[in-house]
Amino acid sequence: MKRAWAETPVMRPSFEEIHQQLRTLNQGKKINIVDHMFKIMEKYSADLEDQVRERTEELETEKKKTELLIARMLPPVVAESLMSGKPVCPEAFDEVTIYFSDIVGFTTISALSTPLQVVDLLNDLYTMFDATIDYYDVYKVETIGDAYMVVSGLPTKNGRLHAGEISTMALDLLSQCGTFVIRHMPDMPLRLRIGLHSGSCVAGVVGLTMPRYCLFGDTVNTASRMESTGAGIAQTHQSHCFFSNAT
Repeated sequence: MKRAWAETPVMRPSFEEIHQQLRTLNQGKKINIVDHMFKIMEKYSADLEDQVRERTEELETEKKKTELLIARMLPPVVAESLMSGKPVCPEAFDEVTIYFSDIVGFTTISALSTPLQVVDLLNDLYTMFDATIDYYDVYKVETIGDAYMVVSGLPTKNGRLHAGEISTMALDLLSQCGTFVIRHMPDMPLRLRIGLHSGSCVAGVVGLTMPRYCLFGDTVNTASRMESTGAGIAQTHQSHCFFSNAT
């Protein structure tokens, strides 16, 4: 069948070759050539339909994986708009509270650990953090190294509840860190440094290949400075949590 569809005439089989092939296939029995050709075409069509169905199923599976990945990278409302082809415009929010935290002495811990141990530490810590923040009306913006950023009040506005949600969440994370054990350094306490600030900001999707939901504005900068300028406490299981006057 494939040779019969060849673009170059010399590559196509002659009628004699076709007839000989049919006799071989039918073990010398006489059969109507047209009926036989129709049977072959039906089988070929069925095979094509099976291949198309398999490829369609594979495409749907990969599409679901892509949608799941986007949903994990972006807020649900934003992800739905992006996947439906709608433009996602930057949006201003008047009332939000932003949370920043990092590990006190992380540079020292990293110097005393192997890269794999650092990865295990951050994975264990962020797994605990992610499970904890699910109980609050907050959205995890990103993690960079040991830095953890969370916001409340966007992309879904929650009135004046944002400050309470973030503050309670921060205290909960501090409490969780009090019992957290670093696997390769079980005797070293994990201390957390936190900064919070409330105010306005602008949120939007940045990038196409790897889109990210980013926050911009003085509120973000102030919350970051509140965290970075804090001083860790030396006593076991104690940390600092700094609130701005606006929170």
